[in-house]
Amino acid sequence: MSNVTDINIGPMIADSARLGLGYAERLLKGITPDRFARLADCGDRLIESNHPAFILGHLSLYPCRIVEQLGGDAAAIVPSEAFVKVFDPKARCVDDADGTVYPSMDEITERFFAAHRLAIETLQTAADRRFHEANPNEAMRGKFATIGSMHGFYLGGHLMLHIGQLSAWRRMIGLPAA
Repeated sequence: MSNVTDINIGPMIADSARLGLGYAERLLKGITPDRFARLADCGDRLIESNHPAFILGHLSLYPCRIVEQLGGDAAAIVPSEAFVKVFDPKARCVDDADGTVYPSMDEITERFFAAHRLAIETLQTAADRRFHEANPNEAMRGKFATIGSMHGFYLGGHLMLHIGQLSAWRRMIGLPAA
């Protein structure tokens, strides 16, 4: 058994992130590109609940912050302005029947998984002292005082909150539990 002082903060956060990614992979099974950016419906009424394109695109915005704030190179995962515009927390999830609002399923899922995997790799090697630094996000500092608490949220609660939306969306469109 290892000593508690041998356990670093980054790997603890990474464990939660890996769990979330595994769940996301299972939830994507059976979702086709033509449904990926569509709202669920109940008869003739659309249900205004985030669809997979919005959920995974939105979650793709945060890993670059984690990598950068822990001293890593996030250049490969920094989202474009167009990507940020449609997936920003202030953006509204819309039904994209014509496939003209959101990037393709392949682009979104590749970005989501690549960004999160790089964040996990960065967490694995980050020095514990980095996690004790003040959260640079002033708007969130009152809730998450340190980088560690902020990143724990991004890759724990925030990730699973939105992945839970994906689970509910699956059920609304008639797919089974994953």
